[in-house]
Parts: sequence; structure tokens; C-alpha cells
Amino acid sequence: MTSINYRNKTVQILPNVYEPAEDSFLLVDALLEIIEDKNSLLEVGCGSGIVSVFAKDHCPKVVATDINPYAAHCARLNGIDVIRTDLFTGIRGTFDIVVFNPPYLPTSEDEHVGGWDDIMLNGGPDGRDTIRRFVTEVGTHLNPSGQVLMLISSLTGIKEVCNLMQGAGMSVKKVAESRHFFEKLVVLKGLIDSKNQV
Repeated sequence: MTSINYRNKTVQILPNVYEPAEDSFLLVDALLEIIEDKNSLLEVGCGSGIVSVFAKDHCPKVVATDINPYAAHCARLNGIDVIRTDLFTGIRGTFDIVVFNPPYLPTSEDEHVGGWDDIMLNGGPDGRDTIRRFVTEVGTHLNPSGQVLMLISSLTGIKEVCNLMQGAGMSVKKVAESRHFFEKLVVLKGLIDSKNQV
């Protein structure tokens, strides 16, 4: 077991669990800009649970999911209520904020590494396989004024992800970004567009 410290919080990291890095920290920072003390939050694909660790300081209800059993165990060690499941399967109820740091790297067949690393990193040929599923399902888990925060990379196609979110009835805004050697990381905020509601 190792640990990382960010903003004076220490998070434990187990083997086979995504280690928080620039993307995780950017998502934490974006969340802290919008979160309110009355919010309820769902973190999908929580990994170590770092985003939920910060959310717990503000939200009376924080729930996390991850398909990786090592990640679910790790997040529990960090004090997070975790359901081991694939995205939203079995999740009932709605939330004010849904946060997701998806596997966003474009990955060809010969780049698959296998095991849980593949689940954490493999975004499919265009980097958007899991994102498509998430965007299709997230609306049923949002309160009427709920917000989605999703981190993606320029390698994933920022415009294309925005189009997916808009196609699912969301208005989309970029709320944070950071530039790195080979990519730009971006946090997109999605709101269910009331004009698109039936």
C-alpha cells in the first residue's frame, strides 16, 4: 500500500488501483468550485475514492461505484461508501452531482494490457466507449437541477464528447483545464437542458 497527499488530505492506494494524478487533481479542483453543503454526490468509477474524500467534507450523501474489486476495497479504506458495480447498475435514486473520471485513452487491440489496468485505462478505439454508456445513462440519476462533472483528454476528442453530451439532452461547458506534454485535460460540466425535456 502507498499513499498520496493532495490539498492536505492523504489517500491510501492499493495495488491494481488507479493512482491519482493530474487528471484526478483537476477533477477535485473543479468539484470544489461548484459543490455546496446540501449536495448529494455520486462518483462513478471512483478508483481510490479521492474525489469522494473531498466531497464528504461538504455533502451529506456521498456514494461511489467501481467495477474493480481492488478499487472498491481501497475506497472503503479511505472512508467512502462504495458499491462494486459497472457504472450505474443497481444504483437507485438521484443526485445533485455525478462525477466521472472515465477510461478515456484511445486504445487499439494490440495496446490492450489486460487485467484491471485495461479496465482503468482502455477507452476503446476512439477513447469514448465507456463515455458513451455513461452519457446515455447518467440523466436518470440526476436531480432536475443536477450537474455532471466529467474529465476527459484532448486525445479523447473534446468536441466529440461535447456532442455526445448534447445529444443526451445536456448543455455543456468546460469548467477546468490543464495542459501536459502530450495532451490537454479538461473537465466538462453537463446540465440537463430543460428545453430538451419531454
